Amino acid sequence: MSRVVHALWFLLLVTACHEKAPRPRGRDAMTVEARVGAIGDVSKLPAELQRAFDPEVDFEPPLPPGESDWLAAHPEPGQTFSEFTASDANRPDAQRRFLYLLPIGPIDGDGAPALEPLVGVIAAFYGLEVRMLPAVTIADVKPTTRVNDFTEKRQLLAPDILSWMSWRVPGDAYGVVGITMEDLYPDPGWNFVFGQASLKERVGVQSFARYDPAFFGEARPDGWRALVLRRATWTMVHEIGHMFGLPHCVHYRCIMAGANNQAESDRAPLHACPVCAHKLWWSLRYDAAAREDALVRALRAAGFDDEAAWSERRARWIRTGARD
Repeated sequence: MSRVVHALWFLLLVTACHEKAPRPRGRDAMTVEARVGAIGDVSKLPAELQRAFDPEVDFEPPLPPGESDWLAAHPEPGQTFSEFTASDANRPDAQRRFLYLLPIGPIDGDGAPALEPLVGVIAAFYGLEVRMLPAVTIADVKPTTRVNDFTEKRQLLAPDILSWMSWRVPGDAYGVVGITMEDLYPDPGWNFVFGQASLKERVGVQSFARYDPAFFGEARPDGWRALVLRRATWTMVHEIGHMFGLPHCVHYRCIMAGANNQAESDRAPLHACPVCAHKLWWSLRYDAAAREDALVRALRAAGFDDEAAWSERRARWIRTGARD
């Protein structure tokens, strides 16, 4: 199997809307025991890490999916910590230690998110330095294009971009995320996709186009730039999580949960649940409290004061076991 085809086999849809949505399907409520069991055995970890992955503090079960939400249309079993560690997921090492962003076309338009605070949150969340690659043009990538029936705007086929990127990952890169102001679609049968990533090839692509209400001809509300930045941050953290081998989360409210529409992703937190946090710690071996400290600074710089307060509370709990 060629590398390009191999990459496409592992594509994971992140946030999308199907033109003909499947009939909503329910799922059995997950038991508390199953949810906690998915975290894995933490009994042999230091006390700080045990508190970091303690589900009794600051974490909530997922909201029941509405008929247009991700799990209603895409029932998923989720992945436990044990299943993750057996999956041969990619991990950073001494050689592959940077995250790169690759601009595809101009990304400095009026509706684009501010990149500096976005990069700050990504670097704090994953503990890896984020670098910017020289921009490429749409003509360089040569993806398949179409005009969307609903917006009447051009869209780029995301798998074509990922296939092109998979051959151009720098040797010192853990992964590369393409960023573009062009709208994306993942398949001719789908309306659009906010982003798409590979579980194995360490590449992803994200569109900033639909975060701005003006994309749809709507008036921009007060605070719209902060809204655009939060949406861009959620999607990029989520995308990179897939590049670490994390599928969609079904265990708790989590940044790795699937989202089928903008309203659903807007309701999602910017933090990882204990299941996904344990997976990321296994790959990155971070200092859990220091990571939350870094997130406090980055989230405040981005203007996400509610999430910064959450991380501040987590850091205190991890270090001392003291609750508010």
